[in-house]
Amino acid sequence: MPQLDIQISVEDEGWPAEERLDELCAHVLGVAAAYLSEEEKQPFPPQPCEVSLVFTADAAIREINAEWRDQDKPTNVLSFPAFPVTPGGMPGPMLGDIVIARETLERESQDLDKPFDHHLTHLMVHGFLHLFGYDHMESDEAEKMEALETRILARLGLSDPYAGQDPIV
Repeated sequence: MPQLDIQISVEDEGWPAEERLDELCAHVLGVAAAYLSEEEKQPFPPQPCEVSLVFTADAAIREINAEWRDQDKPTNVLSFPAFPVTPGGMPGPMLGDIVIARETLERESQDLDKPFDHHLTHLMVHGFLHLFGYDHMESDEAEKMEALETRILARLGLSDPYAGQDPIV
């Protein structure tokens, strides 16, 4: 089973306790890594892969989004792979960073009528897949990534977040 070295940073007061986030990250990303390894034959290096999660606010993610994606607005999650990886390729010892904005997550949870932890879990899985080179810029890529998200979330006991929607591109 793949080993992960998960580092978290909580940069906004409104997030759950750091211990709770640590537990959730370990569980969610552990299940996601196991799924990728077992079902997608994703290779992992022998040493634990490092991944960092930053739990921040809309203002901070807006700045990051403007700087790195030329989109001057907050978003729910951003991922920054440490090294370019294509799906199925061997990642390096550092996977990269996942940044999640609390206020956007809260708004979306309410709009979708989903518990906060369920939507957070989905965004963690989504961001984690980006670190392995999965994307949703083209329709076929979106279908593949969303199918993986759905199957990983099912392993975590959560329903399909895309049910009844066209793939996001």
